[in-house]
Amino acid sequence: MKITSSLTGRFLILTVIFVMLAEVFIFLPSVGRFRLEYLRERLDQAQIASLALLATRDDQISLDLRLELLRNAEVLNIVLRRDEMRELVLSDFMPTTVSQTYDLREPGFFMPIWDAIQVLGRSENRVIRVIGEPVKSGGLLIEASLMEEPLRYAMIEYGRNIFFLSLLISLLTAALLFLAVRRFIVKPIRKLVQHMIAYRDNPEDPSRIVQPTSRVLELSEAEFALSDLQTQLTQSLRQKDRLAALGGAVSRISHDLRNMLTTAQLIADRMERSEDPTVRRSSPKLLGSLDRAIRLCESTLAFGKAEEPAPEIRMHNLSQIVDDVIENDRLRDTETPLALISEVDETLELPVDPEQIYRVFSNLIRNARQAITGSGQPGEIRVSAFVADAMAQIEIADTGPGLPPKAQENIFQPFKGGARRGGTGLGLAIAAELVRGHGGRLELVQTSAAGTRFRILLPAQMRNAA
Repeated sequence: MKITSSLTGRFLILTVIFVMLAEVFIFLPSVGRFRLEYLRERLDQAQIASLALLATRDDQISLDLRLELLRNAEVLNIVLRRDEMRELVLSDFMPTTVSQTYDLREPGFFMPIWDAIQVLGRSENRVIRVIGEPVKSGGLLIEASLMEEPLRYAMIEYGRNIFFLSLLISLLTAALLFLAVRRFIVKPIRKLVQHMIAYRDNPEDPSRIVQPTSRVLELSEAEFALSDLQTQLTQSLRQKDRLAALGGAVSRISHDLRNMLTTAQLIADRMERSEDPTVRRSSPKLLGSLDRAIRLCESTLAFGKAEEPAPEIRMHNLSQIVDDVIENDRLRDTETPLALISEVDETLELPVDPEQIYRVFSNLIRNARQAITGSGQPGEIRVSAFVADAMAQIEIADTGPGLPPKAQENIFQPFKGGARRGGTGLGLAIAAELVRGHGGRLELVQTSAAGTRFRILLPAQMRNAA
């Protein structure tokens, strides 16, 4: 594996690069300062040589001694200014004229750096003059001429030492950071990845859900987020298994129940021929209920195989469906003081599947009745409808106690949106799916202690209508 493909390898390379860049920014000022110190040292040596000459009688020394003093100071000549007089104290053969003069009294910050870069970039051996102030008040001014090549060699040697020292520091720093990153970042990340791989192999095993242990804030947040995700996914998978088992059981029950209802339907047909007027009036309602029950069983069997069957849409009077639902709901409970009111226009016709829309209204009204009954107070359920912008808006409002917060969060989710204890939440989920099949949507408009209001939006015209 290439070093650049791992997090630690990239971090190591970047650390070395950044440390070397930092050393480069440090190197230029340090080389400029080294050049100044080198030249000042030459002036100090030149002043010492001039003092040795001035200490003699009549300033007379031998030529060999003069040359030795200049060689020790590494200069070609020395000029000392005292009492406004400029005096050539020591001098040697000048191979060429002075190429440039440098004043060290006020060097500034950037000029020494620029001068040092120029010295490193030149190859010729020039003669330069350096001007500075004598130490210990040994005069007003001191000048010295010297060859530039020794200065360049000294600067190159200094730069080479700085480079190797910087390289050593960068490698040491990178190694320490490398070990620290592996210990405190890479190792926890690898541990987290191993947890993810183990969970991937068996996501239904809750023991494989990661347990947050990191003390690093970012890693701790990642572990908590992953733990929540794995927990929700495991619960969803287990719930889907239960749904699959429940679907198989419901399909088998629906198959047997359909046979039973078919027998009851035959008996109801005979009751319709009874001479008793009351029995004859009740027979159509009984036959309608049995027919809907049989269709529901058939739809459940179809749902167990795939999904809710496509609606058989045709223009149908909405008021008749609502009245039928209300009348059947009244027959279920005649003791609860509950008012069921329909404000649907008797002439309103919509493109719907009457059986599926009947189930939608039945689920919503039954839920509202259960909420009001559970509160122990009298109440009212009101159904209204109007058409606007080619969409029918149907509202079912009740005066019940409202939905609890948990039910509101998962209002249309099966097995999650139940508002009462023991409820499954399937009614609203099925209702929402049936409405979507009609090209509309079911939404919760408002719920509070004053009541709950649902809205059904349905196309007001056939889909293939012009």
